[in-house]
Amino acid sequence: MTHELVTSLRPLLTAEASAEAYAAGAEAGDLEQAVWLRLLERLDAEDPPRDPQGWLRRAVRSEARRTRRTSRLERPYGVEPVDDGGRDPEQLALDAARGRAVRAAVRRLPGRCPRLMEALLSPEDLTYREIAGELGISQGSLGPERSRCLGCLRRLLAPEVAAR
Repeated sequence: MTHELVTSLRPLLTAEASAEAYAAGAEAGDLEQAVWLRLLERLDAEDPPRDPQGWLRRAVRSEARRTRRTSRLERPYGVEPVDDGGRDPEQLALDAARGRAVRAAVRRLPGRCPRLMEALLSPEDLTYREIAGELGISQGSLGPERSRCLGCLRRLLAPEVAAR
């Protein structure tokens, strides 16, 4: 039964997929394959379509809609230009090296300063309340602690900056 069904539906599926593919932004072969898989899933579940031709037309349109939705939501990797603020590659490399130097100095800080500074430098932009909760200190002592840590960081970085 399956072989006869596939043989009888192949020309119709090819035509329907070809007709829908361009508007969906997909390859006709991809639509065909998706519909074949849906048919196999139905046959595995022992739920063959009562009207195979009608089911096939609806399945092709459904897959085309799914493909359109997916293509609207997905963004290809690396296609959108990176906003580098108009800086040249040399400046970007220098900024990255400066960031690495700061992070290395932060790791050398005493006490709980490394954890505090990492939380302050976090790209997640944590609030003082979140940082205080994460470090287990009161929110009121966060400012003075931050000032002490920044002072230590300045002293650590001063020889490196002067050497350059």
